[in-house]
Amino acid sequence: MIHTPHDTPPEPGHATRIAEDVLWFRVPLPMVLNHVNAYALRDADGWTLIDTGLDTGRTRALWEAALAGPLAGLPVRRMIVTHHHPDHVGLAGWFQARGAEVCMPRTAWLMARMLVLDEQPLPSAETLAHWQGAGMDPALLDKRRAERPFNFCDVVHPLPLGFTRLHDGGSIRMGGRDWDIRFGQGHAPDHATFWSRDDHLVIGGDQLLATISPNLGVYATEPGADPVGEWLESCAGFQPLARADHLVLPGHKLPFTGLPDRLRHLIDNHHGALQRLCDHLANGPFSAVECFAPLFKREIDESSYGLALVEAVAHLNHLLAQGAVARVRRADGAWAYHLAR
Repeated sequence: MIHTPHDTPPEPGHATRIAEDVLWFRVPLPMVLNHVNAYALRDADGWTLIDTGLDTGRTRALWEAALAGPLAGLPVRRMIVTHHHPDHVGLAGWFQARGAEVCMPRTAWLMARMLVLDEQPLPSAETLAHWQGAGMDPALLDKRRAERPFNFCDVVHPLPLGFTRLHDGGSIRMGGRDWDIRFGQGHAPDHATFWSRDDHLVIGGDQLLATISPNLGVYATEPGADPVGEWLESCAGFQPLARADHLVLPGHKLPFTGLPDRLRHLIDNHHGALQRLCDHLANGPFSAVECFAPLFKREIDESSYGLALVEAVAHLNHLLAQGAVARVRRADGAWAYHLAR
């Protein structure tokens, strides 16, 4: 059973003590998922900080207040980034410029640095083709064709050269504890999680969340990817490590116990979505966008349309990789999927 021992998150700029030498921060985000969690672990000469929030004036001001308040005026010596997404890596370069050592998986650093440097005033031809192939509404496609897309550099501080690599299967000492490093896949490539050898703490990032499932998306950068397959494999790989008394410190929502049950839920949720998708495709063929209803069981508005699109493609790619479905290109440029004969 999943239990959340801390029912009230800390206010922005304040901290909740999770365990000895471990503080929990809640950093606001300007989106539907309106926060990200960050954690500070006390070391002998300062703090190790895990994830940061976006690079905005508000977030920088909150961290300045935290440095003077809950962090007791001691410096951030190390900046750990669990994965390359902007709400987690956003201020890593800012802390690095202030003297912190940045530690993250190599893939995460390469992805983040590449995306920060890849500024696009308009969507690329590859992105437009990816959206069209998924069956994006033509009016919305025309609208987005003329708009500046999301750019990492809008909300992620420049990453200077130089970082310390985290290895899958390696270890790290922080907060007076030794931690085993385990990578997950699916939500982000080489997503780092940390498992304390000395007590019951697990730092889960977005790989281990209590009440929501992270987005599993396919983008124009790798249109043939199978993040759903990678996610299911990762969840199964974590199951032998999980204990009911583990206190998981996630990237969003509340810390929780009951990790074995949660891993089963995460696996079952996607198997259920895949079955609903197959049932829907029995009446196909349908594009990825035409699969929103069975996958998400709710109305998808424009604010969530992009994430829904990439996740629908991800689930179809998984069925395609398994040979459960086939696809043909329609006259409108969209891929239409049907159950394999």
